[in-house]
Amino acid sequence: MSREVDLDITGMTCASCSARIEKRLSRLDGVTAEVNLPLNTAHVVIDSDLTDGDVTAAVEKAGYGASVRKAASAGPEIVDYAPRHLRPRFLGSLILAVPIIAVSMVMSWHFPGWQWVVGLLALPVVTWGAWPFHSAAFKAARGGSTTMDTLVSVGIIVASGYSYATLLRAVVDGHGWAIPGTYHVWFEAAAAITVFLLIGKLTEDRAKNRATAALRKLLDLGAKSATVLRAPGEVSPGEVSPGDVSPGAEVGAGDGASGTGAGSPLSGDLSGSGERVEVQVPIAELRVGDVFRVRPGEKIATDGVIVAGHSAVDEAMLTGESAPVEVGVGDTVTGATINTSGVLEVRAERVGAETTLAAMADLVSRAQLGKPAVQRLADRISAVFVPIVFVISVLTFLAWGLVSGDWAMGLHAALTVLIIACPCALGLATPTALAVSSGRGSQLGILVSGPEALESTRSIDTVVLDKTGTLTTGVMTLIGSQLTDADFAVLARLEEQSEHPVARAIVEASRAERVTAGAATASGRVEDFTAIPGGGLEARIDGREVIAGRPDLLRERGITVDVAPDAVPAGATIVALAVDGDFRGLTFVADEVRDGAASAISELHRLGLRTVLLTGDNASAAEAVAGKLGITEVFADVRPEGKIAVVDELQADGRSVAMVGDGINDAAALAGADLGIAVGSGTDAAMAASDITMVRSDPRQIPQAIRLSRRTLGLIKGNLFWAFAYNTAAIPVAAAGLLSPMIAGAAMAFSSVFVVLNSLRLLRFR
Repeated sequence: MSREVDLDITGMTCASCSARIEKRLSRLDGVTAEVNLPLNTAHVVIDSDLTDGDVTAAVEKAGYGASVRKAASAGPEIVDYAPRHLRPRFLGSLILAVPIIAVSMVMSWHFPGWQWVVGLLALPVVTWGAWPFHSAAFKAARGGSTTMDTLVSVGIIVASGYSYATLLRAVVDGHGWAIPGTYHVWFEAAAAITVFLLIGKLTEDRAKNRATAALRKLLDLGAKSATVLRAPGEVSPGEVSPGDVSPGAEVGAGDGASGTGAGSPLSGDLSGSGERVEVQVPIAELRVGDVFRVRPGEKIATDGVIVAGHSAVDEAMLTGESAPVEVGVGDTVTGATINTSGVLEVRAERVGAETTLAAMADLVSRAQLGKPAVQRLADRISAVFVPIVFVISVLTFLAWGLVSGDWAMGLHAALTVLIIACPCALGLATPTALAVSSGRGSQLGILVSGPEALESTRSIDTVVLDKTGTLTTGVMTLIGSQLTDADFAVLARLEEQSEHPVARAIVEASRAERVTAGAATASGRVEDFTAIPGGGLEARIDGREVIAGRPDLLRERGITVDVAPDAVPAGATIVALAVDGDFRGLTFVADEVRDGAASAISELHRLGLRTVLLTGDNASAAEAVAGKLGITEVFADVRPEGKIAVVDELQADGRSVAMVGDGINDAAALAGADLGIAVGSGTDAAMAASDITMVRSDPRQIPQAIRLSRRTLGLIKGNLFWAFAYNTAAIPVAAAGLLSPMIAGAAMAFSSVFVVLNSLRLLRFR
């Protein structure tokens, strides 16, 4: 059985580093790996008996640090780029490089022995200033490979080494302190290359920080501690929060945000479970089953179920909706949302990496791991890029020397080739675009699973939309019934066993009307309850066989159901009831079309996409909704198992299909479609089967998600085009001797920075 491991990687400096780690890990038996440079992480799938230690050892042998992320972690560790040591290196090198370049390039400033002065000034620049490149190149060499840092390091060493050798040759030739101008030195090139690459690295790292800022903010949303309620005997000495004892205790000082500061009495032990004490626990120590207290203004520590109290919860971080949601006993709440009013006691249901917040962060980070087909091609090219550049550099040197006899110019051109080539731009093209896109998507409430989903958005031509919960609110209301009060009470008793929106509508209507007739039946004993997916419900109530649901379900059981078309309200969902095989009548419920559904459909049409309405509801209800939204193609009365068949049918007709749904009954269709999109109110099964998850239940996010995905894919291709075009054009120009090494260093740094800055344009996506 395969297992998955997430690693935190240290020491990566460029795309060649991540490629080398992937290659080294993939050599292990039964291991596949994806390394994320912006996040400094690796996701490893192990299909063998290898241990975590074997995996981290492989990374360390490649010259990098690796550690297994703890299971309790709520997400990846986001590295702060542009480490402190890089800034002083840049500033120090810049201060020294200015006089080096000025004296070297202005002929009138060439005083006797100036070469020795600039050589002395250049020494700390090409050693201490360029040390990050030398160190990374050494690590790569120790691992038996080459990277962009190898090109840079060799270029700086060759330029400065040749210059120092020239000074020694002048001394040997008897020139002493005053060296003639015929002895060429390239200290200004070595210094300029170092400065340009350091400023490029700083700019690139700052941009990487911006690219991962959204994920950083997402991870920071979680609570840092929880106020856990425990029996006095379960509390270790020193764990009790001062003054925090219940029942009847006064809340201790320090809770100003809660509005229940010192001296404010708390309303006893809300859950009525006896005397308990409050203990402040770090969030990492919170366990499933712990009951914790949340005061007004505090963040809910983790996902759980309310066991006491009533309040309103601000779920803006999860749904983007500003209006707080009323919650009470039995309701589920999500970690990192904010309690706005009453005091709540919540039983933890999910902790650590299992929480909704961690799942969102994981989706965002995993979205950055994969690679579209075009990037995989770029990887194959960049894998051999550095050795090819070395070969071209040597050939350039030999060609100049053998053909023209100008070995100095040959060294100049060869050095320029080494410096100007930039495999890093190839490697940064995809991960930076994905980092910015997934971060911006998380801000908008759109979570894309990976590059494969991006490629799918380009090819789809048909969008199939589930009706209930996707285009409609999913909040049903009773709009009519043919049943007697007694029969309606029986129906309500059956529906109480279900959480389906139709069932909730009937139960709530029954309670609101305070039906008294048939009260004995309404409170009767329910046995052998069964929910029939896409069909209805059945059970024994006080010994009688009761079945309710779609008219077709009753007909399949041999029950005659009369449905007069003119008796069915427009857009209504029909619930038929039978007791002991006797048809009793129909009940009608309906839900409202979501705000923004019509504009979402219009935008999908503007994107050139065909829309299809798919529902298990009756044709009348389906056609009514389709008519309001401008959808002309409708599949109604479709059972859950039939939804995947509809998708297959459309695909068989040559269509590329995106499926949008929210429920368990949509999971198979979501997985079978070319692109699966789960809406925010959906189930875990629907989201697990989808390629794109929309946190909010806003239909307008459907076209927005498609536009973001297409924009990201276009940006990746644009980045790769630039990287290929740059290297294709720059290397021949450098080999022809038309550029100086100093200009080459600036161009090389700009190439990487351009790719990163170009990706940042996605931050403006709306």
